[in-house]
Amino acid sequence: MGSSVSHAANPPSPPPPAPVVGLAGVLPPKTEEKGETKVDWLNLPCPVPFEEIQREALMSLKPELFEGLRFDFTKGLNQKFSLSHSVFMGSMEVPSQSSDTIKVPTSHYEFGANFLDPKLMLVGRVLTDGRLNARVKCDLTDNLTLKINAQLTNEPHYSQGMFNFDYKGKDYRSQFQIGNNAFYGANYIQSVSPHLSLGSEVFWLGHQRKSGIGFAARYNTDKMVATGQVASTGIVALSYVQKVSEKVSLASDFMYNHMTRDVTSSFGYDYILRQCRLRGKIDSAGCVAAYLEERLNMGINFILSAEIDHRKKDYKFGFGMTVGE
Repeated sequence: MGSSVSHAANPPSPPPPAPVVGLAGVLPPKTEEKGETKVDWLNLPCPVPFEEIQREALMSLKPELFEGLRFDFTKGLNQKFSLSHSVFMGSMEVPSQSSDTIKVPTSHYEFGANFLDPKLMLVGRVLTDGRLNARVKCDLTDNLTLKINAQLTNEPHYSQGMFNFDYKGKDYRSQFQIGNNAFYGANYIQSVSPHLSLGSEVFWLGHQRKSGIGFAARYNTDKMVATGQVASTGIVALSYVQKVSEKVSLASDFMYNHMTRDVTSSFGYDYILRQCRLRGKIDSAGCVAAYLEERLNMGINFILSAEIDHRKKDYKFGFGMTVGE
């Protein structure tokens, strides 16, 4: 009886597992990947407008360089309406058949009025030489926006006007443009994945009896933006922006003109500090440029601009100040 009790208290141990052979014994066990998100192909993000495909690269490579003295003052009358005054004293390049750059002194005063509303934006500028610039942006519906750009001058055949209708869908955008001199254009861009968008455009210049078609692609993530454009006019444009950190971005672009066989490329940077922002570039022609915006106080910024082109013997230096937000 004692032996039977001892046998019941100590049950027999289970048999050892069978040996694993092949790759199953070498590879680690398969585990589910954490953080993997599924792509919702029915809710892709809306792409940027076609004309703003290279906006990150242009921010670093195309700063508002100037030569001379510039002073801008903006006074807000209320939350929607403000007035601006701008004074510029510098030089202007004139066409010349020689390789040297010829400049003549120039100066002008500009008065502006701005009306900013969530659904309506009106911007007007009047210069002392008689030029009038106007911009209008109006949200006709939640998806349809009207944009108008106009420039009126005293010189004949130099006034310009452009109407742009921008329709924003869930994952696509389409635009139709009408301008003076019988200009017609249309473009369409759509997101084909969470990071990739493809687009195309067509245009017709009735005054010159020329037409063209172009294609574009944009791939963007949290760390980089790459774009490519090609047109029937023979232009190929590529750009790449690497976001090193939240404060530093590096940019480069490449452009090839098949008609003239011209090739240009440039490299630039955008560095945002606590009190200033520094942008600069250098291109394949040896032109070096830098643009600095220093914040002196709330609503007061100091600006330095420099561009050196040894090949053309063209040296531009400018400084200025902006007051007001």
